[in-house]
Amino acid sequence: MSGWTVSLHAKIADIPVADWDACAGEDNPFVSHGFLSAVEDSGSATPRTGWLPQYVVLRDPSGRVVAVAPAYLKSHSYGEYVFDHAWARAFENAGGAYYPKLQIAVPFSPAPGPRLLVRPDAPTGTRAALGQALAQVCDELDLSSAHVTFCNTQDYDCLADQGWLRRLGMQYHWHNRGYDSFDAFLDALSSRKRKVLRRERRDANACGLTFRTIRGSSITEALWDAFFVFYHATVDRKWGQAYLTRRFFSLLSERLGDRVVLMIAEHEGRPVAGALNLLGGDTLYGRNWGCTGDWPFLHFELCYYRAIDFAIGHGLARVEAGAQGEHKIQRGYLPALTFSAHLIRNAGLRGAVSDFLDQERPAVMAEAEALLAFSPYRQEN
Repeated sequence: MSGWTVSLHAKIADIPVADWDACAGEDNPFVSHGFLSAVEDSGSATPRTGWLPQYVVLRDPSGRVVAVAPAYLKSHSYGEYVFDHAWARAFENAGGAYYPKLQIAVPFSPAPGPRLLVRPDAPTGTRAALGQALAQVCDELDLSSAHVTFCNTQDYDCLADQGWLRRLGMQYHWHNRGYDSFDAFLDALSSRKRKVLRRERRDANACGLTFRTIRGSSITEALWDAFFVFYHATVDRKWGQAYLTRRFFSLLSERLGDRVVLMIAEHEGRPVAGALNLLGGDTLYGRNWGCTGDWPFLHFELCYYRAIDFAIGHGLARVEAGAQGEHKIQRGYLPALTFSAHLIRNAGLRGAVSDFLDQERPAVMAEAEALLAFSPYRQEN
């Protein structure tokens, strides 16, 4: 667009909060200025950890910010949850340099949402212009590739129209079908599945634990200290590398307020487990969980059932429980497709990845369809 300019910024603090959030909107907390600045200012996503911020800003001829994108130069592929390690190895084995690459994403957060953030009153074509700007950045910085991960379908279709490669993934989401209580949700399940969930909730609530839901500024530093221990307990057991610093959690409740929903389990007055959620416009997003101890079905109760309870009580449309875990299906969380788009400059690598993705997409769709056969809902539901 004639007279429009693109700029890159190494700190989100260089972009006024009002300008960024006017483009990001209020529906998805992960792309808000508050969340992204918390990740950066806490030392979680920084050049030291392999995330060099390069926030993209698109301005119209008057200098008004009309679109932005959370972008990073990455020196590795960790903390993204859309895996391209094999692509990197193949390119480097052929003598290429895959890193650094341009990653348009929310660090450490496999939460779907917008990635090409456009003001609602921006001219038609602004999203496409931002996509072209990302390609321009990739060319001018001589990067191997650009990756827009966990984007919405608008971004996905827009970038596909510009020749970006399309990739599908899968998560598990719970949808509120107008339930007025948890029992109403249970009534939508088959008899056998309903009995299982009731037993799991009964056993989880019969082992001497007290459950609390705490939001925003009501979350004390002592609770964040406890939750950081829980977070590390899960990371140490499963992955071995903690991406988020302790300070991140304090900044999160400070900057996002009541959009931070922390569900805590206590035993004899002492926190022993926690599940961190973020509240969007119509969605509760499950993020991190951890526990010090062993109680029956506590993970299901704290992460899945209490999230459903919260969503029903607050009139939310869905709960997104993140990636992995086919066991979520039996708890009412059904397969949902996720989307990403990839721009690869080298013709040989682009051709190989394109062929791979052409085979992967129908396989992912077939798997999602097959998993629906294990739905706990009665057939009419």
